[in-house]
Amino acid sequence: MISTLLYIVFVLSAIVLIVVILLQEGRGGGFGQALGEHGQQTFGVGAKGINTFTMYAAAVFVGSALMLHILNRGSGEGSVLDAAGSVKSAPVDPTQPVVPPK
Repeated sequence: MISTLLYIVFVLSAIVLIVVILLQEGRGGGFGQALGEHGQQTFGVGAKGINTFTMYAAAVFVGSALMLHILNRGSGEGSVLDAAGSVKSAPVDPTQPVVPPK
């Protein structure tokens, strides 16, 4: 239950973080310039509000990622490579033609 909630928070914070970073005005303008006056009215000319919001969104993203890692670190049964190394294949007879499975 808590893991599902954390995955939802993680994905939503990632999407919000992507949009907010694209809205910020960089040297080239960015996506915020495409919005024109509406982007400046929403976040203000000083852009202090959007920087603070970006910081909070990043903190939620990193916090949810760390919590997901802590919850899921004990659920693994080892490496995929360890499991692949233990699989034994049948000996191949070089006189028989190789037929791919159907």
